Amino acid sequence: MLNNIGLPGLLLIAVVVLVMFGKGKVSSLMGEVGKGITAFKRGVSDGVKEGEAAQATEAAKDVTPIEKEKV
Repeated sequence: MLNNIGLPGLLLIAVVVLVMFGKGKVSSLMGEVGKGITAFKRGVSDGVKEGEAAQATEAAKDVTPIEKEKV
């Protein structure tokens, strides 16, 4: 269904949205969408950094074998 929209259909949808909500409401909505995308990207990159830090910490642990007590 969405494959057949084309450029004229997208323009018609954009005009209808502008008429229904007005220029100010649409621009503020797009600003909020942009902030959400930025926050999502920041969260993903922070998660990757935390994962890398955890792997580095795991690799830095002491792996010296513990001697067993002799009986």
